[in-house]
Amino acid sequence: MQPFGRHYVVVRPMFSEDSFAEQHERINRNRKTLRHHLKDYFTSLSKLSLSLLPIIGWMKNYNIKEWLLGDIVSGISTGLVAVLQGLAFSLLASLPPGYGLYTAFFPAIIYFFLGTSRHLSVGAFPILSLMVGAVVTRLVPGDGPPANITGFEGLSMEQQRVLVASSVTFVMGAFQLIMGLLQVGFIVMYLSETLVSGFTTAAAVHILVSQLRFVLGLDFPGINGPLAIVYTLENVFNEITNTNVADLVTSIVIMALVLIVKEINDRFKSKLPVPIPIEVIVTVIACGVSYAFNFEKRFNVVVVGEMVDGYESPTAPNLEVIKESAVEAFPMAIVGFAVAFSVAKVYSVKHDYTIDGNQELLAFGVSNMFGASFRSFAASTALSRTAIQESTGGKTQIAGVLSAMMVLIVIVAVGFLLEPLPRSVLGALVIVNLKGMLMQFRELPFLWKNDRTDFVTWVVTFVASLFLGLDLGLAVGLGAELFTVVCRTQFPRCSLLANITGTDIYRDRKDYSSIYEPDGVKIFKIPSPIFFANIDFFRDKLVQAVGFSPLKVLKKRNKALRKIRKMLRNGELEVSDRGLKVREPSTDTSEDNNSMGGLDQPIDFSGIPIQVNWNTELPANISVPPVNIHSLVLDFSAVSFLDISALKGLKATLKEFLRIEVDVYIVSCDVYIMEKLHQCSFFDDEIKTSIFYPTLHDAMLHILETHPDHGELEKDIDLNYEVIQRDSITV
Repeated sequence: MQPFGRHYVVVRPMFSEDSFAEQHERINRNRKTLRHHLKDYFTSLSKLSLSLLPIIGWMKNYNIKEWLLGDIVSGISTGLVAVLQGLAFSLLASLPPGYGLYTAFFPAIIYFFLGTSRHLSVGAFPILSLMVGAVVTRLVPGDGPPANITGFEGLSMEQQRVLVASSVTFVMGAFQLIMGLLQVGFIVMYLSETLVSGFTTAAAVHILVSQLRFVLGLDFPGINGPLAIVYTLENVFNEITNTNVADLVTSIVIMALVLIVKEINDRFKSKLPVPIPIEVIVTVIACGVSYAFNFEKRFNVVVVGEMVDGYESPTAPNLEVIKESAVEAFPMAIVGFAVAFSVAKVYSVKHDYTIDGNQELLAFGVSNMFGASFRSFAASTALSRTAIQESTGGKTQIAGVLSAMMVLIVIVAVGFLLEPLPRSVLGALVIVNLKGMLMQFRELPFLWKNDRTDFVTWVVTFVASLFLGLDLGLAVGLGAELFTVVCRTQFPRCSLLANITGTDIYRDRKDYSSIYEPDGVKIFKIPSPIFFANIDFFRDKLVQAVGFSPLKVLKKRNKALRKIRKMLRNGELEVSDRGLKVREPSTDTSEDNNSMGGLDQPIDFSGIPIQVNWNTELPANISVPPVNIHSLVLDFSAVSFLDISALKGLKATLKEFLRIEVDVYIVSCDVYIMEKLHQCSFFDDEIKTSIFYPTLHDAMLHILETHPDHGELEKDIDLNYEVIQRDSITV
């Protein structure tokens, strides 16, 4: 190949797959068998034990002078936010606020040693908290007796709820640990961005509705299960007249202030050394005002109340709770990991380091199991908290450990200062932090305009998650997503191609005006794998493209030949210079039903003295559907695999065309598909390897040599292939 301005020139022989194989020997590679893959898998498991502590990798390269100050500032800033979010997200889990501090401490310490992300802030995540809360309120409802579970005896309602939350968190961590050990971190690939967007938006609406009772100061129990959001709104409207004005005013003021300052932080983030910690500021002010004016007694405001004092002794999970909640724990494990991995991937790309999905599963699995032993609930990450850790200068997980130390100080020393904090303030902070997830509604117009299938996935996931609950909604959304994938492969957009004049390029004939289509040639492309589910669709589309059914034509021709033989035997036809001529019209119009079989077999002209021209008028009103093509080209460039069912269907289709004298060519077929065709005895006396060509243009040049078409394909020889000799072409 040599460059020539903006053109290129290639001189090479015109190849079929057979001639290409003769001139270019292919290296025989030993492909891995299942045994080799299993061996590699278990080898990777053995190496896994050597990489269980990623901290060793980045700690030995830690730059104290450049990174330590940033990690300290980031750790303090993130720690303050982690305290507030831990308190707030405890309400979503239907737990006493203080237990959210455990979630901000224990998992972060374990992740410091096992995690591969340097910027992830580990702790409570609102969606996981809400899913934990659904299990908690199901097993320990606020308006009825708890479930009949051994181990609940002698415990208060709050203690029962803490036991349920820690047990479901333990089994969630166990699922993550098992998936990490089995190296199945790829599972998050099945949760598309569209599905996650619809799911998290529905979760944000759930969270918003669940916080209305705190913002309005209403007193009714939490509700879980299908249609929980409807019943919660019903309770809100039924109790709306009992709204606590002090809670409502406080919440509105808090939300307004936080939204305004967050907007300032976003607009002037390049000028601000660190974002203004508005959540911390309003929390301190709210605590002071509530304590000074005694909101709890004067205005009947529900406050945080008695905080956890230090740490409690570790406890084992309740086996009966695990049995009751295992089904809900699995989607929690998937969601928690998927969100954390997505956030971690964003910052790893930004700061140019790698993260390991399987190691992340291990890290979160161990973190959640360890934390659950100390009564924390499900941990993942929150985008806002991680953004603060990164934007305030955090370089490594030392910032995460320092944020956990801030939480530790609150737990063991200053937690009592938060006791006067109104719960409506926490509810307001939760709602404000939903802004990013709720703004995902803006994606809908874009999806509707550009990809209706993704639009349907988003809407189905959102609606199912909203009304059926987050666990069932995720399952429905995943089913809808996989269904769209099946539909796209089962019903692909097939097309007829044509040559773009003056080039060796072929495109959909409907999209261009300057095209060239040789008479009697059809080029058909299917842009998907061919397998058992779409082989019939492929055949139907092919019949539509060529304008006739080859099987029907074959049967008609064989039937016509039988009639011609019969008329010749009866003396009703005679052979003349012009072909077959009717001597005496037949009065027998009956058909021999005993000889109707075998019409789909190859055409046999034995017993007929001349070659029948099917394109001319046949005698005795014998009619056969016309065939206006002599060559059919199948473009397999987008076919990535064939299964056995498709292989058999393809073979039958090719034979039908070949038996009615239509030459079939397959181009750009993957070499591994070719190997499979050989292994499965695809080729025989009718279907030969010579019908395969490496490129579409090679096949077209061969067709034009076999069926001359005045050389129209070769008019522009500056860009197009030109036949130089019988075996040589140029561009």
